[in-house]
Amino acid sequence: MTKSLLFLLAFMLLKPAIQAQPTLLREHIKQILKNKDAKVGVGILCLEDGDTLTFNGSGHFPMQSVYKFHLALAVMDKVQKKELSLDQRIPINKSDLLPNTWSPIRELYPEANVSLPLREILNYTVSQSDNNGCDILFRLLGGPAYVNSFMEQAGIKGVSIRATEEEMHKDWDVQYTNWSTPWAAVQLLEKFYRKEILYPPLYDTLWQMMCRTTNGPGRIKGLLPDGTIVAHKTGSSGTNAEGFTAATNDIGIMSLPNGKHLAIAVFVSDSKENSKTNEKIIAEISLDVWKAFAGNK
Repeated sequence: MTKSLLFLLAFMLLKPAIQAQPTLLREHIKQILKNKDAKVGVGILCLEDGDTLTFNGSGHFPMQSVYKFHLALAVMDKVQKKELSLDQRIPINKSDLLPNTWSPIRELYPEANVSLPLREILNYTVSQSDNNGCDILFRLLGGPAYVNSFMEQAGIKGVSIRATEEEMHKDWDVQYTNWSTPWAAVQLLEKFYRKEILYPPLYDTLWQMMCRTTNGPGRIKGLLPDGTIVAHKTGSSGTNAEGFTAATNDIGIMSLPNGKHLAIAVFVSDSKENSKTNEKIIAEISLDVWKAFAGNK
């Protein structure tokens, strides 16, 4: 038997297994979501071979702090163009540090009246999801409309960035104006990973900030093997008087033991489940995805 015939036979035997994988994953996701009162969207893209899977992939999901990744890309693009510098100091006034919002910057500098390097504000915003840091960066760029336009210029469709953290805190419904589809999220992660938006060393700087993310340890990374590298950005809303949690999210890039990388986005929206269950949904889906792709050479 010739080598070409052997190769063809091997491919024919392998093809059903390749085709079966997304179907099996989809069934696993359905089982995870069985009896769960929540809207869930998933996007998966293997960055080396292009394998994809989406579940409610074109749905509009409120991003909450996930959009700080989009904001960080827009800021870094300005740095790349020499319009900003990571070392330039940004004045922070008392009025910039709003109370009743998550803000490690405010906890460290309660009286404000300081100037912090752009790099430091960006790190607080990405790695620790500082809401005041986020709005300081929005003001530096000219507002959410600039970041939304930047996404359009980057070729990312299926995303809307309209409101600051301060605006979201004032009105529950405003958070729904900042939305993404799961597929748009993984497409953006792919462009980032391929260095189509940022080049080294700025790419490396943002990658490390995302790897240092402290929020949501029970989400994408929750059930993965210890030491698994995940560069990710979480997003979380509160729970309203009716018991709905608008957003429990995580998007990121997993590094697999076989050398491959997966862009993954899991959005849990309008959930009547408790926070532990919402995070477990993300963790279980992420583990199933890891298992499905980790062994493929």
